[in-house]
Formats: sequence, structure tokens, C-alpha cells
Amino acid sequence: MPKHSQPNLDQKLAAFLKKTRGEQSYADFSKKTGLTPSTLFRLEHTEQSITLRRLEQVMAKLKVGLGNVFGA
Repeated sequence: MPKHSQPNLDQKLAAFLKKTRGEQSYADFSKKTGLTPSTLFRLEHTEQSITLRRLEQVMAKLKVGLGNVFGA
């Protein structure tokens, strides 16, 4: 990534998911998010994008807002 570029939305979501999952296994965290462990892995590694509908569902399950996920 170039020095002055901002992280894109996929990268911000990936960082949020990694931080929120912490030391939990993908299987345990998937129960909290409603996403499969393989989808979580791909999202954390920016190998997959998320739909707005699915993002809303995940945020509701984690009880967070857009600011928590993507910053102010």
C-alpha cells in the first residue's frame, strides 16, 4: 500500500473483524456474527467483500455502528 493512501472499506472491515474477534476461534466468532468461519476468514484477509444487508446484520449482532467499524 502506498505511503499516503487511506485504507479502503474492505481493509477497515477486515481490521475491525480481526480486532473484535481477538483470540476467539473463527467458529466461536461466527456464532456471534452469523457469518460462516470461512466467510470470516475471507473478509479478514480482504479476499471477499460484504453486502450492505449482511453488514447491517453483523453490526446488529455485534451491537456496533458504522463509526465503530469504519471510523468517524
